[in-house]
This record gives sequence, structure tokens and C-alpha cells, in this order.
Amino acid sequence: MRHALALAERALGTAAPNPAVGCVIVAQDGRVIGRGWTRPGGRPHAETEALAQAGETAHGATAYVTLEPCAHQGQTPPCAHALIAAGVARAVIAVEDPDPRVAGKGIAMLWDGGIEVVSGVLEKEAAALNAGFFLRLDKNRPLVTLKIAQSLDGKTATVSGRSKWITGPEARRFGHLLRARHDAILVGIETALADDPELTCRLPGLEDRSPLRVVLDTRLRLAAASRLAQSAKRIPVLVYTTSKDGAALKDLGVDIVRTGRDARGRPDIGAVLNDLAGRGVTRLLVEGGAGVHAAFLDRGLADRLEIFRAPLVLGGSGRNSIDALAALELDEASRFVCEGRRVLGPDVLETYAARA
Repeated sequence: MRHALALAERALGTAAPNPAVGCVIVAQDGRVIGRGWTRPGGRPHAETEALAQAGETAHGATAYVTLEPCAHQGQTPPCAHALIAAGVARAVIAVEDPDPRVAGKGIAMLWDGGIEVVSGVLEKEAAALNAGFFLRLDKNRPLVTLKIAQSLDGKTATVSGRSKWITGPEARRFGHLLRARHDAILVGIETALADDPELTCRLPGLEDRSPLRVVLDTRLRLAAASRLAQSAKRIPVLVYTTSKDGAALKDLGVDIVRTGRDARGRPDIGAVLNDLAGRGVTRLLVEGGAGVHAAFLDRGLADRLEIFRAPLVLGGSGRNSIDALAALELDEASRFVCEGRRVLGPDVLETYAARA
């Protein structure tokens, strides 16, 4: 099952709106005879890929699947039916699929087809891997990860605004890997104006994994000459605004969505997340700036933090990584649990998950 989970991870950032699933088929003598993971756009499914590799040797084998096989007819036949037709004897499943079209029906179909089913194996790990898919079904929003590159004292730029580069090349490469593993990447207009970023994945071999690029832009200040606008026909750009302008951006292929306002007159974060979920986004990477990070934290909509710490100190005149928050007391503060720490050249990456 750990092998199947590792395969499923390969699909993160490419499978949406479908879940990222891995499947390993093991023969009766213990040999791995088939492996598969969800392909871009969600098709083919992991089970289909693994069964195609196994061929006739799948008869009597055990299938390890990270998510309950689907039981409904979609663009492809049900995976539960495919496992039955292949003659698989046993299915080991990590977690049940909460999709109402499945939700236990896949397991029931397997039992009815004569396949022994074991479920709940590495369930917690499998649920965490597809947390974005589950959140989209349950709360109509994607999983939100805040990515922050900062100094030891929590600054992202000097007083003059210079931020390139706080972290070293190893950390920046890992940042591009995070982009490849998410369906969309979001920044505020201040970051877009200050850095003129492309927000693409530029890792060799993963250039085609650049996510949907999203900008929160209350007054539609994104320039038509910006890198984002100029590349919108090649890699989609979505701008959320409360303004009624934007013809020049539309001509360049930028998708402009007018949304409701929050208390400060900015695009409402909740409405933005709901709209992204409706577009099939399950995993959103938020790269800033400080005001945007604060907005997600204030609303309790930050599920994960990826904090890159560089070994330098910028002092009190540097720019903070997160703006002032609404919470005034300790018991009001957002709390997170550290899930991992890794050294990336001279920098350190700390990964946190929101406390349940």
C-alpha cells in the first residue's frame, strides 16, 4: 500500500477534478505484476493502468488501491467492474471514496463479484494525500497551502522591497515542485505588480505541469504588458476582481471573474475558493503576499503551511511575511502542527498542517 501511495503522489497536480489514486497488483507468489496511477485529467484510472500491465496474470491476484474503486459509469466503465472481470481474488483498499456516486458502492460491488475486500489500510495517509478532493466534495473548496519564503526573523523582503532571492537555488527548485503538485497557484495584485512573476513550473521535465494562475486584483491593476497577461493564452490566468473593467486583459486571454467583496472591499476569499472548486481545483498554492496570507489565516482557510527559512536576518525594517491578523488573544490564533522538516542547501523547509 505504501508503494501504491507513492504512485498516487505522482498524479498530484494533474488529476483534478479527480482524486490522485495509485494501484499495485501483486500475484499469488508475491511478484508485482501491475502498477498504475491516475493519468492527467483523471483518465485512465489507476486500476485500469495496473490491470493493463498485469494482463491475464491478474487472475487470482491481490489489488492494492489507495481509494475505493469507482462503481459508476462515467467516461470509463467502473473500476470495480474491471477488477471483477480480471479475476482479481482480493482487494486491499486504503480509504473509502466520499463521492456520493461511490461511497461504499464500489466495495459492495467487489464483494458481490466474489472479491475479498480489506479496507482501512494506511487510511490516514491516503486521506491526507487526497485531502483536496475530499474538501472539494465536503466543503466546496480546495485544500489551501500557504507558501512562505522568509528570513529567520520572518521577513520576506528588505525595506526597499527587494526579495530576490531570500532563499537559495535548492529551496527555489523545491518551490517549483510544489507548483507542479498543485492545480492552481494564487497571488495578490501587490505581488504581481512588484515581482511581475510568471508563476510557472520551470523544473526540467515538468514544464508542462504549470498550474492555473490566479490573481486577486480588486481594482484590476494587472498590466496587459505583464508576464501573466502576455502568457495567458499558453497557460491560463484567472483574475478575481470587484471592478468592471478588463477588456484589454480579456483580449489577451485572461479570464476575469467579478466576485463579492469582503469587509475591506476586496474579493471575498470564500467566494473565490468556491468558484475554484467549481472549476475542478482541488489543491491551491498561495504564494502571497503578506496581506493575502493574512486573509486566508483570518478566515481559517489555510490548511497547510510550507515555510522556507533562509539563514539571514533583515531586522525590523524588513517586510513581514504575514500582515496583521484579526486575532488579538492567544486562544484566537490559528494553530498548526509541524509535520516535517528538511534541509535544502543553506535553507530549511518546515511543513505544518492546521490543527484539527
